Amino acid sequence: MTKVSIIVPVYNTEKYLNKCIDSLINQTLKDIEIIIINDGSTDNSDNIIKSYKDSRIKYISKSNEGIGKTRNIGIDLAKGEYLAFVDSDDYIANDFCKKMYNKAQKDNCDVVICNFYKESKGLIKVNLDSFDDSSLQENPALINKINLGPCNKIYKKNLLDNHDNRFVENLKYEDAPFIVKILLSANKIGKLNDYLTYYVIHSNSQTTIRDEKVFDILLIVDMIVNDLKKANFDNKELTNLVVMILTDYTIQQRYVKDNTLRNEFINKCFLYLNKLDKEWKKCTYLKKFSLLKRIVKTNKTLTKIYCRLYIIIKSI
Repeated sequence: MTKVSIIVPVYNTEKYLNKCIDSLINQTLKDIEIIIINDGSTDNSDNIIKSYKDSRIKYISKSNEGIGKTRNIGIDLAKGEYLAFVDSDDYIANDFCKKMYNKAQKDNCDVVICNFYKESKGLIKVNLDSFDDSSLQENPALINKINLGPCNKIYKKNLLDNHDNRFVENLKYEDAPFIVKILLSANKIGKLNDYLTYYVIHSNSQTTIRDEKVFDILLIVDMIVNDLKKANFDNKELTNLVVMILTDYTIQQRYVKDNTLRNEFINKCFLYLNKLDKEWKKCTYLKKFSLLKRIVKTNKTLTKIYCRLYIIIKSI
């Protein structure tokens, strides 16, 4: 059996694609397969992918169906003992597969997580909290120590035998419920403190595009809440997670110039939080912030004022 299957969804990333694929074919662990799925790109991505002759590459070209559907196709095609996801505008360290696979094998982990770099004008280290090998059942606080993106992790393939453990399709932020489902299913989650993946931030990154699709996060959060409640998950950690997600997105509205759209989103987020837990403003997650930040994050009116002032100042 192939040791690691790497799933790469591609959509109009010709500028970054060579660096991504080069980082995959140059892995020090050679027993891998690279599943590249072109999700209806209209740029030169198809020709770039076809220029690679590595026998480990499996290339599928299809019409545009979105990243959730594309990743799910990759999961169904994968033959590896473990799976990894790499977005086509990102790249990984040459020893990513080797180190992650060896950790998973040595300690019998279902999921292994690593630190990563954010790359914009330079490299910024993202150092996730360290933890001993554990599970969400043993240590519910792990849910707030592990980022909800799929790309700095490997997953034992048998976790995906459960077809509920798939990406949401036709919604933005589709990766967050997937990660929560996987973490709930994992008997042992491990972490490497190495920085092994590079998350490239640019003007067309999904996280930098802000439009009406931002409202999808409320549907996504609802899915996460339902899954955690079904698992009888710790209520305090559930609240921490939702507060972390939604207060981050309300503050991000400082980048949205449409006043009506921005305020409607902030209103809905605060409504959701108040329905979820009337005591959410006292949660432990918020205690990590200074008093001023905490006051702004937990007050709907002040959040709106902050976002509006940010836009005004940036436009001067």
